[in-house]
Amino acid sequence: MNISNCELNTEYLITDVNAKETDMKDFLFTLGCYPGERVVLISRLPSMYVVDIKNSRYSIDDDLARAIRLAEPVQPDKRGIMERVVV
Repeated sequence: MNISNCELNTEYLITDVNAKETDMKDFLFTLGCYPGERVVLISRLPSMYVVDIKNSRYSIDDDLARAIRLAEPVQPDKRGIMERVVV
């Protein structure tokens, strides 16, 4: 799965950056796209995607979107704040 075929406003975990060109991979790394980071697709336009990475929004083209490999959606923690506190 990649950015081009994921759901809007759903948090995903980046598993890999599979770019053909080194420059493309380096550019994605400067945006914070690396394995283990979370990403959200904010908007899908005709050949552009607006993504949220590390609380910053970026507009990327289709080639960049296809290079970002994703895991299944991250499930939100449904427990209350007090249940998450470790004593």
